[in-house]
Amino acid sequence: MNREYHKWHSPHLGQEMELLVYGRSGQPFIVFPTSSGRFFDFENNGMVQAAERFIESGLVRLVAVDSNDAQSWDAKSRPPEERARRHNDYDRYIVEEVAPFISQTGGSQRRIMCTGCSMGASHSVLFFFKHPQVFKGTIALSGVYDFRFFLDHYDGNDLTVYYNNPLDFLPQVTDPAVLASYRNSDIIICVGQGAWEEPMIADTLRMRDILQAKGIPCWIDLWGHDVNHDWPWWRRQFPYFLSKLYGAA
Repeated sequence: MNREYHKWHSPHLGQEMELLVYGRSGQPFIVFPTSSGRFFDFENNGMVQAAERFIESGLVRLVAVDSNDAQSWDAKSRPPEERARRHNDYDRYIVEEVAPFISQTGGSQRRIMCTGCSMGASHSVLFFFKHPQVFKGTIALSGVYDFRFFLDHYDGNDLTVYYNNPLDFLPQVTDPAVLASYRNSDIIICVGQGAWEEPMIADTLRMRDILQAKGIPCWIDLWGHDVNHDWPWWRRQFPYFLSKLYGAA
């Protein structure tokens, strides 16, 4: 399998950022790590190996990025508004630096899929719904989609928080072009019903209700009561959904 390491100084974040690329061709995916995780966590937890046959056959190409959560959502000592503003710097890094890198190095201008587990799923849903012109959809595994959850249930009216919370802004989207982009996408949101999945189940069902009310096709998949919030299950779910989207490798 082709595996490439890349690193550069991000002008939007003011620091060096690292990523790993797996594969040479196919549908590009950006992979977000778990909370305050690193770009190598997806591989270290067996997720790349679980998807290896899809990568080797040229069906998908994965780009695993670093997080910035420690300076934003996980920075408990900072005010909620400041944490959301720092996330916006990360947003610009992803959209204005990583997305063009993916297109240029992959030789394709197709929209990029988003994926991740836990907090990575939260990011994959947020980035897709904020930027449907850049991203084609999501395979989100066990995420929280109310970003106020990460801000100790902040209930203020700061617009930076509002526009970084899909459960806030999605119900208000009425632009026909944006809705058309959503409807022409692949949206898969999965959660187990076992240990440590309770907040994720609630947010997945809220997301289902919002998308159905807007006529946006989505696959909301609740797995069994034995399916925990943990890597062994995500290693089963990720290739399962890849096979449903792209066929058997």
